[in-house]
Amino acid sequence: MTPAETRALIAAYYDAFNRGDSAAMLALVHDDIQHHVNQGEIRHGKQRFADFGAHMTDSYRETLTNMVILVSDDGARAAAEFVVNGEYLKTDPGLPPARGQRYVLPAGTFFALRDGLIARVTTYYNLAEWERQVS
Repeated sequence: MTPAETRALIAAYYDAFNRGDSAAMLALVHDDIQHHVNQGEIRHGKQRFADFGAHMTDSYRETLTNMVILVSDDGARAAAEFVVNGEYLKTDPGLPPARGQRYVLPAGTFFALRDGLIARVTTYYNLAEWERQVS
């Protein structure tokens, strides 16, 4: 992929996220996607990625703002920096109780692309800061 194509793909992925359009997000990821989360095990495969997305939609309402997308010269990798503006809707096991708390948290994601699709998503944020904001 060219850098411009990669940038457009990542922008489309996040546009779908902000619209809450899980089907559009899934259409942009490879069947063999690797999902590296901030805390926890790596999820392999599109179905596990979809299951995680459904859980997140059930527990959180989030919009990403201040998006900056960076792309490697060969278009094979990308990164995005953004601010998560969220509301904690339903208690996630092992985390503080949900009471509709709002939070604002800087975050970033690294991507690897293959066959014109997103093949790896690695997201980082400060979990301790998120817990402080919702506690």
